[in-house]
Amino acid sequence: MAAAPRRPPFRPLARLMRALSGGTGWKGIAGQLAFAALLAWLASDIAINARANLQAQHIASGFGFLSGTAGFSVNQALIRYAEADTYLRVFVVGLLNTLLVSVIGIVFATLIGFAVALGRLSPNWLLARLAGAYVEIIRNLPLLFQLLFWYLAVLAALPNPRQSLSVFGIAFLNNRGFVVPHVMLEQGAGLFVIAIFAAIAVALLMMVHARRRLYRNGKRLTVWPFTLALLIGLPLLSIVLFGAPASFDVPVLRGFNFAGGTRVTPELVALAIALSTYTAAFIAEIVRGGLLAVPKGQMEAGASLGLSRPAILRLVIIPQAMRLILPPLTNQYLNLTKNSSLAVAIGYPDLFSVFAGTALSQTGQAVEIIAMTMAVYLAISLVVSALMNFYGWHIDRGQRA
Repeated sequence: MAAAPRRPPFRPLARLMRALSGGTGWKGIAGQLAFAALLAWLASDIAINARANLQAQHIASGFGFLSGTAGFSVNQALIRYAEADTYLRVFVVGLLNTLLVSVIGIVFATLIGFAVALGRLSPNWLLARLAGAYVEIIRNLPLLFQLLFWYLAVLAALPNPRQSLSVFGIAFLNNRGFVVPHVMLEQGAGLFVIAIFAAIAVALLMMVHARRRLYRNGKRLTVWPFTLALLIGLPLLSIVLFGAPASFDVPVLRGFNFAGGTRVTPELVALAIALSTYTAAFIAEIVRGGLLAVPKGQMEAGASLGLSRPAILRLVIIPQAMRLILPPLTNQYLNLTKNSSLAVAIGYPDLFSVFAGTALSQTGQAVEIIAMTMAVYLAISLVVSALMNFYGWHIDRGQRA
């Protein structure tokens, strides 16, 4: 006796979306037009209500406020800024500060994460346990707690400037920040940078040529002496011909503070450390999972060829694991960038703090400021995703070749 056919599960939302987008002919077009009209009606209703509320509160809409005077100071700016500058200048200052801490966090989180992942897979029992303890402790503590710990319990407990911790007599760490020599560019700076990029480009071309020759003819071409000579020789040649590219203003203690140099604020240090160490714990697990996903036979095959364990990881295991690591790694990069908005808790002047916080409270332009802030975070996320996707495509293309 034939069994009765099972009824499909009741999924009204799935059926609605299928009816709106999956139909054919006039029925499908009509459904999509109806759905687009519904979205347009909702958007217009939201815009009308927002405009009415702004008019009731006597708040002018539009982006004209960006040309107004900000009237407040920012304790860290990568570009020249004064209280008399406009809100547009404040927006740029906050954006640059957000990009700065995001780039620093991504670089150090990646390095720490890969190191901890390799430590967890190490045959050394103590190293593996220490790496595992780091991951379990850091992942299970809130990021805000770690941020406040580094800022209040570590950096605030450092000595005052007169008792600063000295680093080779040229950099000093105290409770007011990290004072380092200030770099002043000279006339030969541009040519020095061009020489570095030219050396890197030629070195990469030589490495690509050597790899193609190895794949095609099976003959290894030793290029590292030439690349090393290029990377050192070209910049040195530019220094000899056009002078030093930069000079350094070393900080000097005068009275109760340092004169000269560049001060890295404790807010930036605390935020960079917290974001790096917190995100690194998640990256470590992602990398460990990707490495364990590679068949064990690959490790045995590398060992049978006489390769050392570091060489096997670098040449055999990690290139194969990167295809699995990249998607979740990209998510962690995006999370780190968005988590940088917690800087408002310690007063670091990022985009969210100075623009969506101080500027919003002064102008009342909530719709415009929130829209600009959302657009910036969306643009950063899309750019990071595009770069990681390009890197993944490059890896796939190299492995297929």
